[in-house]
Amino acid sequence: MRKIFFTLLALITLVFSSANAQVEKLSTSSSRPKILSRQEWKAKDAVGEMQRHTRQRITIHHTASPQKQGIAIEKKMQNLQTFSQSESRLASGKNKPAWPDVPYHYYIAVDGQIAEGRDIRYAGDTNTDYDPKGHALIVLEGNFENEQPTTKQLESLRELSAWLSATYEIPISEIKGHNDYAATACPGINLKKLLPDLKQKVTKIRRQ
Repeated sequence: MRKIFFTLLALITLVFSSANAQVEKLSTSSSRPKILSRQEWKAKDAVGEMQRHTRQRITIHHTASPQKQGIAIEKKMQNLQTFSQSESRLASGKNKPAWPDVPYHYYIAVDGQIAEGRDIRYAGDTNTDYDPKGHALIVLEGNFENEQPTTKQLESLRELSAWLSATYEIPISEIKGHNDYAATACPGINLKKLLPDLKQKVTKIRRQ
């Protein structure tokens, strides 16, 4: 009986040791992808106050505007910042207030280049009814209700999501789409359906 007890104890210890080793292995940092800095795309300073937050989720968006080949990412980011920091009327008829800065933390262009948006230490902004505090916001260029994300965009999304997940200890289960939190089509059906595969590939990257 005593021998059986110690055998079971050894098995339980082995199981928990293996589980802990797996968690520890998954928690190691992933490589930081190449990211165009705010300085490199000549960002203006943020205007107004922004709210500090703790990153707990990774939330995927689309720009909901057509992909534009041939325009430099620097110009795209400057245009986005100008729009963000100005009051405007949206296509829905809703008024958008002037935001302090670009609403997203990272922008992935059609060619897969990644640019730094709002300082990730601060919560983003939104036109929809959810609180973006705690969300690391990634936006992909395109309208994925009728366009497809490019292969390079998806590669960059995987690398960026894996790095953010590791850096801020965000569970892979918390990689979701904008429409998981608000009544919106964002990030578009053609991107949303790829999120389960994204999570699997991010898990694989984290285990390397």
